[in-house]
Amino acid sequence: MKSTESLLVIDIGNSNVVLGVWEGGIWKHVWRLQTLADEESLEFYSNRIRDFFLEAQLQIHTIKGVVLSSVVPSLNEKIIFVIEQLFGREPLLFGPNVFSRLPLVIERPHEIGSDLVANALAAWKIFGKDMIVVDFGTALTFTSVTVRGEILGVSIAPGLQTALRVLFNNTAQLPEAPVSFPESVVGKDTVHAIQSGVLVGYVGLVRHMIAMIRAELGEHFGSVATGGLSSVLTPLKEDFDLISPTLTLDGLRLAFELTSE
Repeated sequence: MKSTESLLVIDIGNSNVVLGVWEGGIWKHVWRLQTLADEESLEFYSNRIRDFFLEAQLQIHTIKGVVLSSVVPSLNEKIIFVIEQLFGREPLLFGPNVFSRLPLVIERPHEIGSDLVANALAAWKIFGKDMIVVDFGTALTFTSVTVRGEILGVSIAPGLQTALRVLFNNTAQLPEAPVSFPESVVGKDTVHAIQSGVLVGYVGLVRHMIAMIRAELGEHFGSVATGGLSSVLTPLKEDFDLISPTLTLDGLRLAFELTSE
């Protein structure tokens, strides 16, 4: 695409729908919406996307391409319909048919999430070395990709917010706790105790998983963090080569560019 044209990237996750507008080599706008898959979702997304563009004073006609990734299949048709109605174009649906056109080696393309493939593509392109991508989303995922573009495998654990929600939903007396890192590991009240157990505990989980992956694949593997909660576990800041909340969007953008050539 020409530098004056814009690309709209949409990443549908289990908890959030993230939209980004790429123009002139930067993310001009990034928006986040709650993932809704009920009967009102079509109108909700149509109105919200239209509002985003109006508030940002963006012209619909400047969008010359749209790429869509989704791990919520029930939303795909609705979002595609909204895109076609608003932008007059069919989006590139990022999935196994597109994976085969990427410079990546994926053994089970129909089993891996499209967001994880986007993460691997971005890490491979940006760093040019063996990498572990840690995605702090609804699930906490660890994707290992080599400098040759081989996705070696993935490890999955419940995400931070998922773990907190499970405690709240499955216990009679524990309250809902915000995703906020505590100042002390010793909880002084119930909310503090939950934050300590989950968030401080997850620091150890992430470090242990990275250490075990490196022990198996090689100590030289770098690491990058992404996802909406990638900056919450503050003690991990120095454990990563980079913390990039837009890594998934970058991978989808790269996929669009590579497959549109």
